[in-house]
Amino acid sequence: MVFKRRNPRTWPEAAREFVYPRGGIWRAVLYVLHRMRRLPDKPHRIARGVFAGTFVNFPPVYGVQMLSAALLAWGMRGNIVAALLCTFLSNPITTPFIATGSLELGHWMLGIEAPLDFLTVYAAFSDASVQLWHNFWAMFSRQDAEWDKLIEFFHFIFWPYVIGSILPGLVAATVAYYISLPLIHAYQKIRHVKFREQVEKRRRLRQAMAEAELRKHAQALASEDDAAGTP
Repeated sequence: MVFKRRNPRTWPEAAREFVYPRGGIWRAVLYVLHRMRRLPDKPHRIARGVFAGTFVNFPPVYGVQMLSAALLAWGMRGNIVAALLCTFLSNPITTPFIATGSLELGHWMLGIEAPLDFLTVYAAFSDASVQLWHNFWAMFSRQDAEWDKLIEFFHFIFWPYVIGSILPGLVAATVAYYISLPLIHAYQKIRHVKFREQVEKRRRLRQAMAEAELRKHAQALASEDDAAGTP
């Protein structure tokens, strides 16, 4: 295959690079910014895509995050590629901080008094996952479905997470929008000026080559006339 790796990655290497890229987080960020600046679209559409992609990093839409970013950007008439690129903000390093902050804010907004330490949240996720799996197999057996852990998970984890993620998501997305809009506009303007300079430089080069060719041709004709006039 043309694009096949010369040295295939092992599973541990793939897992490590998923958490921490080989070139470092900052290099990955610069790559995303570079790709975003070169998008062939209007600055306000790219900025809307940045807004959509930044916002979906906060709500608990794991598994459908890119789809959510694309749909939100499409609804806002923003650039879908920019939205997909901005989903990189949610990664195994930043997600725990986003989730913890959203959960605490959601509990405060809803007036819920419940412990939010790591073991409690982990137990809630584990119990809900086990019960969800149990209910799935209950559809194919005579076992009764159970909903107490799922209801508890919804009321104390999922719903507060959703409510608490909206405000910081809107704030972060708005900040990203107003920062990216002038930067993209300035970059595209500079790029347009450089493109026009390159076009003008190539035009002058072609003109100089054409003039040189004409002078060479004129000199050749003059040499032939001199040769013909010589006795």
